[in-house]
Amino acid sequence: SRHYVDRLFDPDPQKVLQGVIDMKNAVIGNNKQKANLIVLGAVPRLLYLLQQETSSTELKTECAVVLGSLAMGTENNVKSLLDCHIIPALLQGLLSPDLKFIEACLRCLRTIFTSPVTPEELLYTDATVIPHLMALLSRSRYTQEYICQIFSHCCKNLDSETLAFAFVRMQALKCFSVLAFENPQVSMTLVNVLVDGELLPQIFVKMLQRDKPIEMQLTSAKCLTYMCRAGAIRTDDNCIVLKTLPCLVRMCSKERLLEERVEGAETLAYLIEPDVELQRIASITDHLIAMLADYFKYPSSVSAITDIKRLDHDLKHAHELRQAAFKLYASLGANDEDIRKKIIETENMMDRIVTGLSESSVKVRLAAVRCLHSLSRSVQQLRTSFQDHAVWKPLMKVLQNAPDEILVVASSMLCNLLLEFSPSKEPILESGAVELLCGLTQSENPALRVNGIWALMNMAFQAEQKIKADILRSLSTEQLFRLLSDSDLNVLMKTLGLLRNLLSTRPHIDKIMSTHGKQIMQAVTLILEGEHNIEVKEQTLCILANIADGTTAKDLIMTNDDILQKIKYYMGHSHVKLQLAAMFCISNLIWNEEEGSQERQDKLRDMGIVDILHKLSQSPDSNLCDNLLYA
Repeated sequence: SRHYVDRLFDPDPQKVLQGVIDMKNAVIGNNKQKANLIVLGAVPRLLYLLQQETSSTELKTECAVVLGSLAMGTENNVKSLLDCHIIPALLQGLLSPDLKFIEACLRCLRTIFTSPVTPEELLYTDATVIPHLMALLSRSRYTQEYICQIFSHCCKNLDSETLAFAFVRMQALKCFSVLAFENPQVSMTLVNVLVDGELLPQIFVKMLQRDKPIEMQLTSAKCLTYMCRAGAIRTDDNCIVLKTLPCLVRMCSKERLLEERVEGAETLAYLIEPDVELQRIASITDHLIAMLADYFKYPSSVSAITDIKRLDHDLKHAHELRQAAFKLYASLGANDEDIRKKIIETENMMDRIVTGLSESSVKVRLAAVRCLHSLSRSVQQLRTSFQDHAVWKPLMKVLQNAPDEILVVASSMLCNLLLEFSPSKEPILESGAVELLCGLTQSENPALRVNGIWALMNMAFQAEQKIKADILRSLSTEQLFRLLSDSDLNVLMKTLGLLRNLLSTRPHIDKIMSTHGKQIMQAVTLILEGEHNIEVKEQTLCILANIADGTTAKDLIMTNDDILQKIKYYMGHSHVKLQLAAMFCISNLIWNEEEGSQERQDKLRDMGIVDILHKLSQSPDSNLCDNLLYA
């Protein structure tokens, strides 16, 4: 141990650095070594090196790491570190511009402050510490984690004066909102923080009151929204339903400034996005749906804005209002049919969305597409409003040349417009959609590949032979089989769905199998032999069942002993779904009323398949028995 300490005094800075690194490796998990080094006076020297301006950042960082390791030993170790005034030295280190060094200092501070022997008030001896920690919150995931742990431990018994100083400040509030955003771990910690005997969420609720500054109301609402979305507060909690949601709706009124209306609508859209009950409550609060229509008329010629500078600013930023309105409409209409109807019936709504699709601002275009996508989940609207406004035309234009983030949503919406009951399906097909969608299946972005193949699958459902032939020709068999070996499970499942839809109705099955039979049988074999989940294998067996329903196509199965053996194997599989799918194949092969059925039955009997059918007839599973009767 003495050797390690001596090296800290070497005149060569490089040797000192190496000595600290070796010390770090020696103390990890070794409490005896930690105690020895403390007794031999390593701590004052490490703190000296950590604070020296001439020390390199790397040396300072390594010193902080070793000190953190020593603090992880016994409570006596922590007491020794406190006696050497480690906390002021580490807090001083937080002023460094180097993030790695800051993280090492915070990690050590976290270990010291979470020790029961450390007095909590040491965090508050310098009035600048809390604001500085707040400012560091958003620097990295680690700074968030360590500072949050320090706060949650030291803020249990803050007095009112410290509360006013540390938490009510807007800077603190903003940092909390940054901290909680999409961070379940931090949100769960914050929700349990006690300040002067009150939980942090209760303090945020007090800040939502109408007599508080607007910026405070808005930022508190954001904190509660982010904690709710991160799972730390329930969506049916009164602080969300009765406080946060109404506050955000208030922010959308035309009395508020443009930026407040934007932030209010966007935060509300984020809050209600996954929850149908919150969507319903928001839709009937303060006539919100009608209130949002004003976002498209701002600033109007009769606007009450007398300040020329403000008017100039608002004219430049009016597109942000439209973007926010589209986002909130998209969230409101995500699930409920009645809400979608109300949105579409709002004055000129469909025209506004269609106009939004061709705006110069990418953000407005994206929000308009998202809004349209949300509304396109309604069967009723697809048949009426979407057709009346020929929405498919501007959508196809958007798909021609757009950034990926817009393409993903627009192509997802196209999937809905290509469902068999949608009147837009025909004109979309005529406008060259097949080539466009086949192009998407070659994208490097998995979401675009999924949407491209999904739209083709919808297009092929109960389609004429010509459309199916167009799809196969544009996609090419090479690309089809490339998609069948795609690493993304969604792409594979949708490609199998496309194949299944292509291979439906007898003349189509026979036609496609006469030209692509060999490759399709090859692909089916590979999937049934591969390491795939139950759903993938079930879809593949259903494709075989469709092939078995063809008149001439079924010969491709009957002359392929390998495939027949696989069907036999899946009839005896432990999973009922796969047994059922395999039985459909057999059922279609032995159907009595078809030519050659006797020879097929004889061959399958010789293979022992009839014996398996008899065995399955004794199965306790009613599903299997019912289908055996059918077979």
